[in-house]
Amino acid sequence: MQSLISGVLAQVGQVVLGKPKQIKLALACLLAKGHLLIEDLPGMGKTTLAHTLASTLGLSYQRMQFTSDLLPADVVGISVFNTQDQSFELHKGPIFNQVVLADEINRASPKTQSALLEAMEEGRVSIDGTTHPLPDPFFVIATQNPIYHAGTYPLPESQLDRFMMRISLGFPDVLAEKQILLSASKIGHSMDEKLCLTLEQLQNIQYHIEGVYASDAVLDYTIALLQQSRSGVLNVNPLSPRAGKALLCAAKAWAFIDSRDHVLPEDIQAVFANVCEHRLQSTSPLSPDQSSYSQQILSKIDPVTPFKHT
Repeated sequence: MQSLISGVLAQVGQVVLGKPKQIKLALACLLAKGHLLIEDLPGMGKTTLAHTLASTLGLSYQRMQFTSDLLPADVVGISVFNTQDQSFELHKGPIFNQVVLADEINRASPKTQSALLEAMEEGRVSIDGTTHPLPDPFFVIATQNPIYHAGTYPLPESQLDRFMMRISLGFPDVLAEKQILLSASKIGHSMDEKLCLTLEQLQNIQYHIEGVYASDAVLDYTIALLQQSRSGVLNVNPLSPRAGKALLCAAKAWAFIDSRDHVLPEDIQAVFANVCEHRLQSTSPLSPDQSSYSQQILSKIDPVTPFKHT
């Protein structure tokens, strides 16, 4: 299985240049059955990452461009009356795909944003009172522009909490950007992606990740980090039990990608910022940058004696 994982990382890395950690985080999020939020400026490769990951894994893919006039029915679908059969037919929306890219999600109205909630949490949608299951696996990648950009609607806390991770690609380094410029004449991706995993292999890997062992010491460390966020020392939103579960699932996937069948404190630390920063969100408008909050929490807890603050 590890050779399959390495093949996926290598192939995606040939398209999304110079971003090995972000690629690894995105893959870990998918393998942990979570959903991914990418926040960055336009033109940084967010859509390329989503499309390449889907094609490499052989998953059905659909991109939705979120705009201010997008309706919930445009996302989930609608029942249309067929006059010939005298019955209603379901016209499925883009959400009925294994990988769904919600591009610039914070440009849509809150009502349309909320259409994703049931789907992301329950793996199903309700249309005209009828529940319809979504494909398995089901992975939502949402991109958003920074909140200071014009025409954006900040995602509510309830929806932010549905995303297991948030990442930012950032600007490429000099070497990667030179490669991007050299391939600028090519439309689309720089290579034809080959299938690295079958659906059965992907589901098998997800099943094995659920069984990755987390010792009592690792669980105590995770709980101590959650409790530190609730101590009131930092002016942030406290992390919920759901955040703790997401943190542990992401750490299991990270450990599996690193060829281990057990979680180490280093795995928790590796994914902590990406799992928790968007959940912490300062409750004060004058607080420092969010990126410091996760580091402050990690610095307060000793992995060896987690309930004795450093």
